[in-house]
Amino acid sequence: MASPSASSYGSGTPPPQSTPLSPKYLFGGDRRWDSSQWTDSDDRVRGGRSQSHLTVSRVGAATRAEFSGHLDTSALGGAGFASQRTVDDLCCWDLSGYESLTLDVAEADEKRYTLILKDTILSRRDDGREQSTVSWEYDFTVGTVGGNAGSTTVVMPLADFQPTYRGRPKPDATPLDLSKVKRITFMMRR
Repeated sequence: MASPSASSYGSGTPPPQSTPLSPKYLFGGDRRWDSSQWTDSDDRVRGGRSQSHLTVSRVGAATRAEFSGHLDTSALGGAGFASQRTVDDLCCWDLSGYESLTLDVAEADEKRYTLILKDTILSRRDDGREQSTVSWEYDFTVGTVGGNAGSTTVVMPLADFQPTYRGRPKPDATPLDLSKVKRITFMMRR
C-alpha cells in the first residue's frame, strides 16, 4: 500500500448558514501532525499480516503525514485491513456545526481508502482486545497526483458517512454524535 499523504487533514467545512465558521484543522494546518497521536490497528489482531504506518515529516514550516504500509490479503483468505487510528487519550472532536471534512492529499496510488469516525469507545475485553462499536465510514479514491506538482482535495460530507458494525452496514444505528467524535481512523482494506 502506498499512501495518501495529507498535509492538512480534516479541516471542517462550515455549513452555508448565517454565520460561517472558519476551517477547523484537526491535524495539519495550524495544528501540526504528531505521530505519537496515532497507533496501528491492523488485521494482525485477527491473525493477518498487514501492517500500517503513519510517518510525519516537515515541509517548510508545515507538517505532512504519510499513511503507508503493506496490505496482505493472503493470510485471511482474501480479506485484510491496515489502519492507523488516533490514540485513546486523544479525545474528543466537536464537529457539530460543520458539514464536511476535507483531506488534502499530496500523493496517492488510486487505491480505495476509508476514513472512519467513532463516537463510542468501550472498555477493553478481559483478553485485552477492543470491543466492537459502530463505525461511521467514508470511502474515497484519489488518482495519482504529482508530489510537489500539486495535491488533490477530498471533501467528505459528514452526512455521507455510513454506519457499519464490524465491516457490515448498520442502517439502524443511532446517528453519529458529531459533538463527541472520539476516534478517527485511516484504513485500507479488501
